[in-house]
Amino acid sequence: MSQLRINDLPEEERPREKLIKWGPQTLSNAELIAIFLRVGVTGKSAIEVAQELLETHGSLRALGRADIKEIAKQHGVGPAKAAQIAAAFELGLRSAKEEMNKASVASPEEIYTLMRPMLLHQSCEKVFLLLVDSRLKHERTIELSHGSLTESICHPRDVLHYALLHQSYGFILIHNHPSGDPSPSEADKRMTQTIHDAAELMQLRFVDHVIIGAPTPQRDPYYSFREHGFFI
Repeated sequence: MSQLRINDLPEEERPREKLIKWGPQTLSNAELIAIFLRVGVTGKSAIEVAQELLETHGSLRALGRADIKEIAKQHGVGPAKAAQIAAAFELGLRSAKEEMNKASVASPEEIYTLMRPMLLHQSCEKVFLLLVDSRLKHERTIELSHGSLTESICHPRDVLHYALLHQSYGFILIHNHPSGDPSPSEADKRMTQTIHDAAELMQLRFVDHVIIGAPTPQRDPYYSFREHGFFI
């Protein structure tokens, strides 16, 4: 039995034709991935292989965080197709970065929307510094640290150094929780308070510290220290 190709499907079921006719938003995650796979394996179409890939990793978010070698192990994928899938995730990330210039970050929702594409697929904690102007428009993004699975490392002097160096009006601290739960740890609270006190001494505006998690029906996908009255 030969490999099942996308072209073997009825035309109305082919992902590429559906995308061209109706737009990419009409395709399922499996159908979008199948466009990169092109062919399936014996007894399974590319769409079925793509669905198995998603099921193996648990979600699109988890797939985006997976190592290329790990993706390549899936039956029917291999190194070349795994590289194409990883490239697609990276292009999405870079597109999100391009849209950041002068974007409004005046509210936690706007901060979350801006940073979510960069942090949602990360498998370890990362800390980012957003420098803003007096209208709370984004000026610059700086990655401050790349931590472990459960802990990020950020020193107040690093935050203040960049804010002073670029003569920014203020700054926003953002980091992710790979677990998906954005609730702050005691270490997060201590770090926020220390940076807040240091910023006041230097007459810099610490706009907010936002922790980004994963969306669920039970809770917000982010935690804003300012929104919770931690400092203001």
